[in-house]
Amino acid sequence: MNVEELVRASLREQADDGMRPPAGFADRVLTVRRRRRTRAIAGLAVATAAVVAAAVGVPALDGGGEDVRPASDKQPGDVIAHPDQSPPRDLIAAGNTALAAFYTVKNTKQPGGDELMTRTYGLLDQKTGKYEKAPEKWAWIDVAPGMRTAAVLEGELPARRIGILDLITGKVARWIPVDHQVAGVSWSPDGSKLVATAYSKNPDRLIDLPGDHPDNEPQRHGSRTGFYVIDSSSGQVGTFRELPQKTDSEFGFFEGNSREDLEWSRDGKLLYVQLAMGADGENRAWYTLKGDKTKEPAAERYAGWPEAGLSPDGKLLASDGNDKGSPVLDPRTGKEITKVPGQQLLAWADNKRIIAWGCDPKKCGGKGEFRNQLLLVTVGSKKVVPLSDFRKASDTYPGRWSPLFATR
Repeated sequence: MNVEELVRASLREQADDGMRPPAGFADRVLTVRRRRRTRAIAGLAVATAAVVAAAVGVPALDGGGEDVRPASDKQPGDVIAHPDQSPPRDLIAAGNTALAAFYTVKNTKQPGGDELMTRTYGLLDQKTGKYEKAPEKWAWIDVAPGMRTAAVLEGELPARRIGILDLITGKVARWIPVDHQVAGVSWSPDGSKLVATAYSKNPDRLIDLPGDHPDNEPQRHGSRTGFYVIDSSSGQVGTFRELPQKTDSEFGFFEGNSREDLEWSRDGKLLYVQLAMGADGENRAWYTLKGDKTKEPAAERYAGWPEAGLSPDGKLLASDGNDKGSPVLDPRTGKEITKVPGQQLLAWADNKRIIAWGCDPKKCGGKGEFRNQLLLVTVGSKKVVPLSDFRKASDTYPGRWSPLFATR
């Protein structure tokens, strides 16, 4: 094999292992189970592979033969489960999706009567394959597709800059400053962009209103001002788009959620806000990347609250469930196709399997949502595979933990 052929072959291999394949490509390629081949190429081959790896952001074998690939690549099994762990300590994954991080929430009384909600994150260490407690300074974390990087915000929110955290080294590779303070960031499905939601106040702080009755609890508030769309490769920040929340109602109090972040459509072409009280039962408000109100994409017309949403091939749509199971819909008509075990559908592992919160039907014991665990369920089957132990708190992570998933 000559050098040209070697480079071409290496590029093909690295593309298969790429950190951010497009959604359709990921479905075609990653379902092959991301077969990782040990590259035993000497001399010029090692140098070529190193150059290619640097170009696409994927670690390769170093000159001394040490395998420095991310831990999520070293464990390429179809299902990696730890049904004896809660909160999880070791990597959990199924199909194309992995548990990239999790968090617990704590509410703390503040001087002056306010109440502050803070998150404690368990973040996958790509060197060890274990979830490590993230530094307390990270008030917000969102992990990119491929799980090589994460976007982080320093507390107390809102923040004046966005950090791009390298999950291999544990160091911030780049800081992206913004003129309008932001309190939430979210990666696009292909990892090429970030949407950052700006707020004038911390949406995670409940405010004790001046003159309010002493017995009243601190109040939610709507302080969103707009958003940015950011190019992740260059760090270029787009034009600030104004999108304020409606803060007052005819009853004199705020009716929405304090945090109403912008999220991505499945194809990455539109943005939406999940609504607490949408008009006429509307679950989501949809916007263009320029902030103009628009119609929902046809494939997500019937999307409700479930985080899983549309399947990778766009043929199935996860819907709202309960202790008796969760419907899976035809996204074109909104009609139920089947029902799968699981109370809440969280993320698609592939086109037929979904990671969900739920109870093993044989072990649930009637305790419903207060005794649930991560499960892998399959469309058209009653098979249930436990991925974690039943959800509970620990000394390190006080409070019930919530998962954050990413494409692996």
